[in-house]
Amino acid sequence: MLTTRQGIRPLHAGDLSAFLELTALDPVVNVFAEYRARTTNLEPRWLGGEIWGRWDGGDLVAACHVGANLVPIQATEDDAFAFGERARSRVRTVSTIVGRQPAVRALWGSIGESWGEPRDQRWEQPHLEQQLQSLVDPDPFVRRTVRADMDVLYPACVAMYTEEVGISPETGGGRDLYRARVLQLISRGWSFARIEDGEVVFKAEVACATPEAAQIQGVWVPAHRRGEGLAARGMAAVCEIVRNEIAPRVSLYVNEWNAPARRAYERAGFLETARFSTIMF
Repeated sequence: MLTTRQGIRPLHAGDLSAFLELTALDPVVNVFAEYRARTTNLEPRWLGGEIWGRWDGGDLVAACHVGANLVPIQATEDDAFAFGERARSRVRTVSTIVGRQPAVRALWGSIGESWGEPRDQRWEQPHLEQQLQSLVDPDPFVRRTVRADMDVLYPACVAMYTEEVGISPETGGGRDLYRARVLQLISRGWSFARIEDGEVVFKAEVACATPEAAQIQGVWVPAHRRGEGLAARGMAAVCEIVRNEIAPRVSLYVNEWNAPARRAYERAGFLETARFSTIMF
């Protein structure tokens, strides 16, 4: 494919304004990338990696986050293929490729099998945004968690992660790092739960947030309490708090096959606005 776009280079602090202009083209879909840029100032030592930019006539037209996650940002299929070509020349350090479906397909088509066989490929993941009035009342028992909740909250976080990702976050000695992440979310006021008699019966977290948007992750109800409407009412409560106190727009993405979760999100006022894909190593 012919292109007039120029080469790719790592971005630095001087590119922050241009990068934020790029993410602002779709602030909800790009919330993760913008959050990372705002909290690291694009400094590699804080990113734990790099953000690559692609330019056209002096304008930043596409980017790619390269850290624990490989995330295309406002990338056409041509841009994504070019980022994949650059990524293929280096040893894989990322554990996940995630983003809009067309760009992820192009990235994977470029990288091919040079990074080895993925552990899982999830090509159809609806990206949802709360755009409608919730059909259910917010659960009044959902609240921000506090450090005193850690003993009951942490096992629920491990159970959710293991069920969703397919491996425990404690695998390979990851327990301390994962506990630190859970505590970080609590300290930021980004962790929410309904706790009954010492048991978490609903939980969710804010994964990342900017002045324009927040992305929810880790939505979970224990198996023996599913079907009671806890997720829909819990999400309505979380969204109400987030929109009032963190960011005005709330999003998430979900596996297409998870019909119960999709019904719960629909009842909480979410609509599909894009289609994501995730490749896991």
